[in-house]
Amino acid sequence: MKTNTKTGPAGNMFKCEANGLRELAKAQVLQVAQVISYGPNYITTEYIEPIEPSHKFFKKFGKELARLHRFKKEEYGFFQDNFIGFTPQLNIAEGSQKHNWTDFFFEKRLLPQYHLLEHNNLLTPALVNRFRRLESVLPIILQGVEAEGASLLHGDLWSGNYICTHNDNAVLIDPAVYYGHRETDLAMTRLFGYFPHDFYNSYHKEYPLAEGWEQRFKVYQLYHMMNHINLFGPEYIPETEQLIASI
Repeated sequence: MKTNTKTGPAGNMFKCEANGLRELAKAQVLQVAQVISYGPNYITTEYIEPIEPSHKFFKKFGKELARLHRFKKEEYGFFQDNFIGFTPQLNIAEGSQKHNWTDFFFEKRLLPQYHLLEHNNLLTPALVNRFRRLESVLPIILQGVEAEGASLLHGDLWSGNYICTHNDNAVLIDPAVYYGHRETDLAMTRLFGYFPHDFYNSYHKEYPLAEGWEQRFKVYQLYHMMNHINLFGPEYIPETEQLIASI
C-alpha cells in the first residue's frame, strides 16, 4: 500500500496510477503490479516479491520493453492527465498535438515545466536564453519521429520503478503513462540509475533506434531535469543548464 496526505490536484494521483498500470497491462508483454483498490489517499496493489536479478535479467527486460513499445495508438497523449512525481503531467492532446510529436512534446511537456519554473522563481538567465533557442531548433531535432507512431510508454522509467521477480521477470510500478515517442522511456533510463549495456543492446536488436537518438535523448531528459528543479529545488539548475546548452 502507498499513501499520500496531499490534497488538491495530487489527490487524484492514485486513480491515475491505477489507470496507468491497467494500460500497461493491455500490451500483455511486461508484468505490472495488479491494482487491488485505490482512493484519494492510497493505492493497494498485489505484493511482488523482489529477487536479485541474474545476468539474464536486463537482456530480457530490454527485449520486452521494445515489444511494449510496439503497442501503439494513432494519437499522442492519453485519455487523462496524470502526474510525474507530484507535478501534473498534461496528456490530453489538442489539434496538431495529436499527430505532431514536436508540438505535443513542446506544449505538453517542456513548456508547462518552463512556466512552473517561472512561477516558482527558479528560472535563470541561461535557462531562459537556451530555452528560447531550443524552441527554434526542436522541429529539426525531432524531425521524422512521427513515422514510428505513438508507443505505449511507462513515462517514468528509472531504476526505482521496476522490480525483478521470479524467472527474471521485470515488473513495472509507479508509471506516468501516455502514448508518445518510445525514446523518451529509454532516455529516462540513462538519467537516474543507468541501466547495464545488455539492456540497451537487447532493446536495439529487437527494435533499432533511428539515427540522431543521442540528441533526442537530451531533449527528453530535459523534461525530467526541469521537473526535478520544480520538485526538489535549485540544486538541479547547474546540471540542467549544462544539459540544455548541449542540445
